[in-house]
Amino acid sequence: MTTCPSQRLPAPLRLAGVDLVPDSSGALYWPDAETLVVADLHFEKGQSLASRGVLLPPYDTRATLKRLIDVCGNLKPKRVVALGDSFHDAEVSERLAPDDAETLRSLVAGHDWIWIAGNHDPKPPAYLGGTVATALHMGPLVFRHIPVSARSAAEGELAGHLHPAASIVVRGRRFRRRCFASDGRRVILPAFGAYTGGLDLDDPAYDGLFGAELTAWMLGERRAYPIPMVRSVSLRFTIR
Repeated sequence: MTTCPSQRLPAPLRLAGVDLVPDSSGALYWPDAETLVVADLHFEKGQSLASRGVLLPPYDTRATLKRLIDVCGNLKPKRVVALGDSFHDAEVSERLAPDDAETLRSLVAGHDWIWIAGNHDPKPPAYLGGTVATALHMGPLVFRHIPVSARSAAEGELAGHLHPAASIVVRGRRFRRRCFASDGRRVILPAFGAYTGGLDLDDPAYDGLFGAELTAWMLGERRAYPIPMVRSVSLRFTIR
Protein backbone atom coordinates (compact mmCIF):
# COMPACT_ATOMS: atom_id res chain seq x y z
CA MET A 1 0.00 0.00 0.00
CA THR A 2 1.24 3.51 -0.80
CA THR A 3 0.27 6.47 1.33
CA CYS A 4 -0.48 9.92 0.01
CA PRO A 5 2.62 12.20 -0.24
CA SER A 6 3.11 14.87 2.39
CA GLN A 7 2.10 18.46 1.79
CA ARG A 8 5.67 19.61 0.94
CA LEU A 9 6.05 21.14 -2.49
CA PRO A 10 7.30 18.63 -5.06
CA ALA A 11 10.62 19.03 -6.83
CA PRO A 12 10.42 20.13 -10.45
CA LEU A 13 10.14 17.47 -13.10
CA ARG A 14 13.67 17.37 -14.56
CA LEU A 15 14.16 16.38 -18.18
CA ALA A 16 17.55 16.49 -19.92
CA GLY A 17 18.75 18.99 -17.31
CA VAL A 18 15.70 21.24 -17.72
CA ASP A 19 13.30 22.04 -14.87
CA LEU A 20 9.64 21.69 -15.87
CA VAL A 21 6.55 22.35 -13.75
CA PRO A 22 3.71 19.79 -13.97
CA ASP A 23 0.43 21.65 -13.50
CA SER A 24 -2.64 20.05 -11.94
CA SER A 25 -4.57 20.89 -15.13
CA GLY A 26 -2.44 18.45 -17.11
CA ALA A 27 -0.33 21.16 -18.75
CA LEU A 28 3.46 21.26 -18.40
CA TYR A 29 5.27 24.58 -17.99
CA TRP A 30 8.88 25.36 -18.87
CA PRO A 31 9.55 28.57 -16.89
CA ASP A 32 12.95 29.46 -18.38
CA ALA A 33 11.49 29.38 -21.91
CA GLU A 34 8.06 30.76 -20.88
CA THR A 35 6.56 27.80 -22.73
CA LEU A 36 3.37 25.91 -21.91
CA VAL A 37 2.89 22.39 -23.28
CA VAL A 38 -0.42 20.54 -23.59
CA ALA A 39 -1.27 17.24 -25.24
CA ASP A 40 -4.32 15.64 -26.83
CA LEU A 41 -6.93 18.38 -26.58
CA HIS A 42 -9.25 16.43 -28.92
CA PHE A 43 -11.50 19.37 -29.67
CA GLU A 44 -14.92 18.29 -31.00
CA LYS A 45 -14.61 14.68 -29.87
CA GLY A 46 -18.18 14.77 -28.59
CA GLN A 47 -19.59 15.84 -31.95
CA SER A 48 -17.42 13.31 -33.76
CA LEU A 49 -18.73 10.48 -31.59
CA ALA A 50 -22.30 11.75 -32.00
CA SER A 51 -21.94 11.46 -35.78
CA ARG A 52 -21.17 7.78 -35.21
CA GLY A 53 -24.19 7.22 -32.98
CA VAL A 54 -22.46 7.64 -29.60
CA LEU A 55 -24.50 10.38 -27.95
CA LEU A 56 -22.61 12.57 -25.47
CA PRO A 57 -23.28 16.15 -24.35
CA PRO A 58 -21.62 18.33 -27.04
CA TYR A 59 -19.85 20.64 -24.60
CA ASP A 60 -16.36 19.11 -24.44
CA THR A 61 -14.76 21.72 -26.71
CA ARG A 62 -16.02 24.58 -24.59
CA ALA A 63 -14.93 22.87 -21.36
CA THR A 64 -11.46 22.15 -22.74
CA LEU A 65 -11.16 25.72 -24.02
CA LYS A 66 -12.07 27.13 -20.61
CA ARG A 67 -9.40 25.05 -18.88
CA LEU A 68 -6.85 26.06 -21.50
CA ILE A 69 -7.72 29.75 -21.13
CA ASP A 70 -7.49 29.43 -17.34
CA VAL A 71 -4.04 27.83 -17.34
CA CYS A 72 -2.74 30.34 -19.90
CA GLY A 73 -4.13 33.14 -17.75
CA ASN A 74 -2.50 31.74 -14.61
CA LEU A 75 0.95 30.99 -16.07
CA LYS A 76 1.03 33.65 -18.81
CA PRO A 77 3.29 31.80 -21.25
CA LYS A 78 4.73 33.51 -24.31
CA ARG A 79 4.66 30.23 -26.24
CA VAL A 80 2.20 27.33 -26.30
CA VAL A 81 3.05 23.96 -27.83
CA ALA A 82 0.11 21.60 -28.44
CA LEU A 83 1.50 18.08 -28.85
CA GLY A 84 -0.87 16.76 -31.50
CA ASP A 85 -4.42 15.41 -31.62
CA SER A 86 -5.59 18.87 -30.70
CA PHE A 87 -8.58 18.21 -32.98
CA HIS A 88 -10.39 14.89 -32.96
CA ASP A 89 -10.65 14.51 -36.73
CA ALA A 90 -10.12 16.25 -40.05
CA GLU A 91 -13.72 17.53 -40.23
CA VAL A 92 -13.50 19.63 -37.07
CA SER A 93 -13.48 22.90 -39.03
CA GLU A 94 -16.98 22.06 -40.29
CA ARG A 95 -18.35 21.38 -36.81
CA LEU A 96 -16.58 23.92 -34.60
CA ALA A 97 -19.16 26.42 -33.31
CA PRO A 98 -18.45 30.00 -34.46
CA ASP A 99 -18.14 31.27 -30.87
CA ASP A 100 -15.69 28.50 -29.96
CA ALA A 101 -13.70 29.06 -33.14
CA GLU A 102 -13.39 32.77 -32.40
CA THR A 103 -12.38 32.11 -28.78
CA LEU A 104 -9.71 29.65 -29.88
CA ARG A 105 -8.46 31.94 -32.66
CA SER A 106 -8.11 34.79 -30.13
CA LEU A 107 -6.22 32.55 -27.70
CA VAL A 108 -3.84 31.37 -30.42
CA ALA A 109 -3.23 34.95 -31.60
CA GLY A 110 -2.13 35.98 -28.10
CA HIS A 111 0.79 33.53 -28.05
CA ASP A 112 3.54 32.08 -30.18
CA TRP A 113 1.41 28.99 -30.86
CA ILE A 114 2.74 25.76 -32.34
CA TRP A 115 0.47 22.89 -33.36
CA ILE A 116 2.35 19.58 -33.49
CA ALA A 117 0.58 17.38 -36.04
CA GLY A 118 -0.99 14.23 -34.57
CA ASN A 119 -2.48 11.07 -36.01
CA HIS A 120 -6.01 12.51 -35.60
CA ASP A 121 -5.15 15.95 -36.96
CA PRO A 122 -2.24 15.91 -39.42
CA LYS A 123 -3.51 19.24 -40.82
CA PRO A 124 -5.03 21.47 -38.10
CA PRO A 125 -7.45 24.14 -39.42
CA ALA A 126 -5.34 26.94 -40.94
CA TYR A 127 -7.89 29.66 -40.15
CA LEU A 128 -7.20 29.30 -36.42
CA GLY A 129 -3.65 30.60 -36.82
CA GLY A 130 -0.45 29.32 -35.27
CA THR A 131 2.35 27.27 -36.84
CA VAL A 132 2.10 23.58 -37.71
CA ALA A 133 5.11 21.26 -37.32
CA THR A 134 5.69 17.51 -37.26
CA ALA A 135 8.22 17.99 -34.45
CA LEU A 136 9.88 20.88 -32.65
CA HIS A 137 13.41 21.14 -31.24
CA MET A 138 14.10 23.72 -28.53
CA GLY A 139 17.44 23.55 -26.75
CA PRO A 140 17.87 20.03 -25.32
CA LEU A 141 14.17 19.22 -25.71
CA VAL A 142 12.19 17.78 -28.62
CA PHE A 143 8.41 17.99 -28.87
CA ARG A 144 6.44 15.40 -30.87
CA HIS A 145 3.08 13.62 -30.78
CA ILE A 146 3.97 9.92 -30.71
CA PRO A 147 6.95 8.91 -28.52
CA VAL A 148 9.79 7.27 -30.42
CA SER A 149 10.13 3.57 -29.71
CA ALA A 150 13.90 3.53 -29.10
CA ARG A 151 14.95 4.80 -25.67
CA SER A 152 18.35 5.70 -27.13
CA ALA A 153 16.60 8.40 -29.19
CA ALA A 154 14.32 9.59 -26.39
CA GLU A 155 16.65 12.01 -24.57
CA GLY A 156 14.73 15.19 -23.85
CA GLU A 157 11.50 14.06 -25.54
CA LEU A 158 8.06 15.45 -24.68
CA ALA A 159 5.21 13.49 -26.25
CA GLY A 160 1.52 12.75 -25.92
CA HIS A 161 -0.66 10.20 -27.72
CA LEU A 162 -0.85 7.54 -24.97
CA HIS A 163 -2.94 9.45 -22.37
CA PRO A 164 -1.06 8.04 -19.32
CA ALA A 165 -2.88 7.28 -16.06
CA ALA A 166 -1.87 5.64 -12.78
CA SER A 167 -3.56 4.29 -9.65
CA ILE A 168 -2.70 4.63 -5.96
CA VAL A 169 -4.21 3.20 -2.75
CA VAL A 170 -4.68 5.67 0.11
CA ARG A 171 -6.11 4.42 3.42
CA GLY A 172 -7.67 1.46 1.70
CA ARG A 173 -9.21 3.48 -1.13
CA ARG A 174 -8.02 3.23 -4.72
CA PHE A 175 -7.62 6.43 -6.71
CA ARG A 176 -6.97 6.53 -10.44
CA ARG A 177 -5.73 9.74 -12.01
CA ARG A 178 -4.28 11.04 -15.23
CA CYS A 179 -0.55 11.57 -14.89
CA PHE A 180 2.69 12.76 -16.40
CA ALA A 181 5.04 9.80 -16.87
CA SER A 182 8.78 10.42 -16.88
CA ASP A 183 12.02 8.53 -16.31
CA GLY A 184 14.19 11.64 -16.72
CA ARG A 185 14.89 10.91 -20.40
CA ARG A 186 11.39 11.55 -21.73
CA VAL A 187 8.03 12.67 -20.42
CA ILE A 188 4.65 11.62 -21.77
CA LEU A 189 1.93 14.12 -20.95
CA PRO A 190 -1.62 13.30 -19.88
CA ALA A 191 -4.45 14.09 -22.25
CA PHE A 192 -5.82 17.58 -21.63
CA GLY A 193 -9.18 17.24 -23.40
CA ALA A 194 -12.45 17.00 -21.47
CA TYR A 195 -13.52 13.73 -23.14
CA THR A 196 -10.14 12.03 -23.15
CA GLY A 197 -9.53 9.01 -20.95
CA GLY A 198 -6.33 7.48 -19.63
CA LEU A 199 -4.21 4.43 -20.41
CA ASP A 200 -2.73 2.78 -17.31
CA LEU A 201 1.05 2.65 -17.11
CA ASP A 202 0.96 -1.16 -16.81
CA ASP A 203 -0.43 -1.42 -20.36
CA PRO A 204 1.83 -3.13 -22.94
CA ALA A 205 1.73 0.07 -25.02
CA TYR A 206 4.42 1.49 -22.68
CA ASP A 207 6.80 -1.47 -23.07
CA GLY A 208 10.27 -0.28 -23.96
CA LEU A 209 9.48 3.43 -23.56
CA PHE A 210 10.95 3.91 -20.09
CA GLY A 211 13.88 2.67 -18.05
CA ALA A 212 13.61 0.45 -14.99
CA GLU A 213 12.12 3.26 -12.93
CA LEU A 214 9.88 6.20 -13.62
CA THR A 215 7.73 8.72 -11.81
CA ALA A 216 4.00 9.11 -12.31
CA TRP A 217 3.08 12.71 -11.54
CA MET A 218 -0.56 12.09 -10.64
CA LEU A 219 -2.95 15.02 -11.02
CA GLY A 220 -4.64 16.28 -7.89
CA GLU A 221 -6.99 19.20 -7.42
CA ARG A 222 -4.24 21.74 -6.78
CA ARG A 223 -0.96 20.07 -7.74
CA ALA A 224 0.62 17.04 -9.34
CA TYR A 225 1.95 14.41 -6.92
CA PRO A 226 5.16 12.51 -7.85
CA ILE A 227 4.68 8.78 -7.25
CA PRO A 228 7.73 6.54 -7.82
CA MET A 229 7.04 3.49 -9.99
CA VAL A 230 9.18 0.40 -10.55
CA ARG A 231 9.24 -2.24 -13.27
CA SER A 232 8.08 -5.62 -11.96
CA VAL A 233 9.20 -9.07 -13.06
CA SER A 234 6.30 -9.05 -15.54
CA LEU A 235 7.90 -5.94 -17.14
CA ARG A 236 4.90 -3.84 -16.13
CA PHE A 237 5.18 -0.73 -13.95
CA THR A 238 3.66 -0.73 -10.46
CA ILE A 239 3.69 1.56 -7.44
CA ARG A 240 6.95 1.24 -5.57
